[in-house]
Amino acid sequence: MNRGGLGITAHAADPGGLAQKRRGLAVSTHGLVHIYRSEGHDVAALAGVDLEVQAGEMVGLLGPSGAGKSTLLTLFGGLLRPSAGKIRIGPFDLGSMDESQLDEYRAAEVGLILQGAARNLLPYLTPRHNVEFAQSAARSAGRPVPGVGEILDLVGLAGRSATPLAALTPGELQLVALAVSVSTRPGLLLADEPTSQLDHEARDLVLAALRQVNHEVGTTVVLVTHDAEVAARLPRTVTIRDGRVGGEGRSGEEYAVVSADGSLPLPDHVLVGFPPGTLVRVHEEDGRWMLIPVREGEVATQDD
Repeated sequence: MNRGGLGITAHAADPGGLAQKRRGLAVSTHGLVHIYRSEGHDVAALAGVDLEVQAGEMVGLLGPSGAGKSTLLTLFGGLLRPSAGKIRIGPFDLGSMDESQLDEYRAAEVGLILQGAARNLLPYLTPRHNVEFAQSAARSAGRPVPGVGEILDLVGLAGRSATPLAALTPGELQLVALAVSVSTRPGLLLADEPTSQLDHEARDLVLAALRQVNHEVGTTVVLVTHDAEVAARLPRTVTIRDGRVGGEGRSGEEYAVVSADGSLPLPDHVLVGFPPGTLVRVHEEDGRWMLIPVREGEVATQDD
């Protein structure tokens, strides 16, 4: 059975084939906090993240360095425990799971691409053998997995399966890393800067392969990026600022997001007119709410 011209042939005898499209895992966090120690001080990497990602969505996390994006990915992957708040991935309440349950969750449900393709690969193995190695634990546990050829076809490496990694381009190495991360058909794929240090052509190939995985396998994809051009091509982006959700992008338009506690982080270009400490008059007119900064001398006093 051919899948949309991909050249992928799924055999009926293989219950783990890509034709057996699974539903991705939803992501839900409420008041998520993560605190770590640095030089004797507590530092809040995340300070109350409220986020919902629907099953099968593809979402980009944006924001400056140190905003908490990579920490968020690590928490989604069950590699860190939250200091406070709730985090649920599909049916899994990560905060209530013990270490053995988290190990099983990571092995069966999560695909992870670390920043820098080489960190995800065994350099002495070919692409085919890297994928086979990544599937070995699942096969030993009796979990069905797709055929290696199907996985490599999916990411556009059908003709490079036996090529030594040293002979591959940076873009092809990133595609191998992607193939390894989805080799067990995970419900959630987490990718940290998967297009960094790639030229435009390679970047576009990796983005196309990520979209293909999202569409064909059904995997929920959450990726971190600093690249504005990458962000513009994603159906949804979430900006993390100072450890909280600072805004969202949908179809190229940016929105501020009201937090669960009623706070409203404003975009940087708006903050120019609303410096810290500004009093704001909230005014409703014709069904629209307006935020009006109160200038010096405009504040009503008891004597007025």
